[in-house]
Amino acid sequence: MRSNSKPHSPFNTKLILICASVVLFVFLLITTTSSFSKPPISQSHLSNSTYPVDDSEPTPLDCPSLPLTPTCTKTPPSLANALIHYATTNITPQQTLKEISVSARVLEKKAPCNFLVFGLGHDSLMWAGLNHGGRTVFLEEDKAWIEQIKQKLPSLESYHVEYVTKVHQADDLLETGMKEECKVVGDPRFSKCDLALKGFPNEIYDIEWDLIMVDAPTGFHDEAPGRMNAIYTAGLMARNREEGETDVFVHDVNRVVEDKFSMAFLCEGYLREQQGLLRHFTIPSHKARSGRPFCP
Repeated sequence: MRSNSKPHSPFNTKLILICASVVLFVFLLITTTSSFSKPPISQSHLSNSTYPVDDSEPTPLDCPSLPLTPTCTKTPPSLANALIHYATTNITPQQTLKEISVSARVLEKKAPCNFLVFGLGHDSLMWAGLNHGGRTVFLEEDKAWIEQIKQKLPSLESYHVEYVTKVHQADDLLETGMKEECKVVGDPRFSKCDLALKGFPNEIYDIEWDLIMVDAPTGFHDEAPGRMNAIYTAGLMARNREEGETDVFVHDVNRVVEDKFSMAFLCEGYLREQQGLLRHFTIPSHKARSGRPFCP
């Protein structure tokens, strides 16, 4: 044993170690508790939330209060009806996806707008949904079909129209359309051209249509009304608007009538695109610039 060893400290070494361990444990406990506590909500986060931001002095907890009446954004009725309809039926629109996409792209830019459709069919609810907030009107030759659709889809706006022509008259009517009175731009109700349709409800003529779809009347056999007058009248309405332009679509252009009449009266110079059996024409106002030829 060493005789010159230092005397013992007044604090017992073992006690010191125990105290140090307790302090360390308490420190770790406080640090751990703080790391799991909820951080304060930043102002930038609040600005992106659905709760109102209070610019006044923050409360100790700095938490937003819940609104008394919660709000939400509902799916528009036209879109909801379309989703439910097409999800619960095996009947699909007459046009293909690529054909529909042509008109849908234009509607994406112009909607809500005025959209006139010749024909009432399985795609009608889709057109009305794509033009949510606008006015979509359907003109249909079959009165019984209108009543049937109204029972299932009462929200659609449709009118019964009559056609007096037959497909087998197409060649004579095409020749008629070449006459000077058929190149005069004006209200179809007062046109001297035999191709102009004059029996629609007055509001159909009074509205400036942003889009017109010609997918009716029936035209697949000689005794059917054919689309001769519908194509000509669509072009006349487009030219007769005060300003701007109208996008006109003609379906079933694989058939002789739709092919010849669309090129003659909607004009090859106004043709923008053809996808499958659908042609897309963009026809400018002829009233906004006098002297514009019937076809460019």
